[in-house]
Amino acid sequence: MTGLLVWLAMLPTFVVALMDTRTINGVSVWDKPLKFQFAFGLYLLTLVVYARFLPDDVRYRNWYRRLSIAVALSALAEVVWTAGAGAIGTESHFNSSLIGLAIYTVMGIAAIVIVSASSVYAFQIARNKRLTLSPAIIRSLILGLAMTAPLTLVTAGTIMDGHWVGGSNTDESGLLLLGWVRDGGDLRVAHFFATHALHFVPAFGLISSTVLGKEKTWPVTAFATLFLAFTLWTLFQAHAGLPFLPSIG
Repeated sequence: MTGLLVWLAMLPTFVVALMDTRTINGVSVWDKPLKFQFAFGLYLLTLVVYARFLPDDVRYRNWYRRLSIAVALSALAEVVWTAGAGAIGTESHFNSSLIGLAIYTVMGIAAIVIVSASSVYAFQIARNKRLTLSPAIIRSLILGLAMTAPLTLVTAGTIMDGHWVGGSNTDESGLLLLGWVRDGGDLRVAHFFATHALHFVPAFGLISSTVLGKEKTWPVTAFATLFLAFTLWTLFQAHAGLPFLPSIG
């Protein structure tokens, strides 16, 4: 319900973005709220899909219900704050005001709560002996979910005062949709791949199960390892001030 609500909120946000000409860092003040609404809606709805692979008894446990509520409310709080910051024309992240720093700290705690669900899912799916999925898909679910939280915390933890490393320090000429800067390092790149490990790795697992065989798990393990290395490489690349996809000309 929360995931759908967040996605539905994209419609009025998009309409307001068309009418509001204010900008932050060279892009619309509603750019970040729209991205967060899409991303959190996708994350929550992904958990809905993956919940079917948890042990049957887990979904009816009180601790799981409390975790689900905490994750949903934390995601909703992130979305509300980014939209509120956009409405008043200020930055939701790296806001140096006293209130901004306080809210940023609270949102950091909320983010930890949100990604913790992926680790819980990984553990619970790994202990579910009744799954009828192919071994390749099961392995991809476990690895993708298990990688998400630690990678996210590592990559997000490096973004302390801003996402730019060198370059023009503006998102105005960033990559289409994603907004990654193309004339310097952008720490959001590694953060993006980290938080979407629970999508990329299972997607490969589905392909591998279909093309290479349901019983073969080594291709999934190999892909997860390469994905981990690739994500860390994009992090080091950004810290070196190098763009992930440099502009041409």
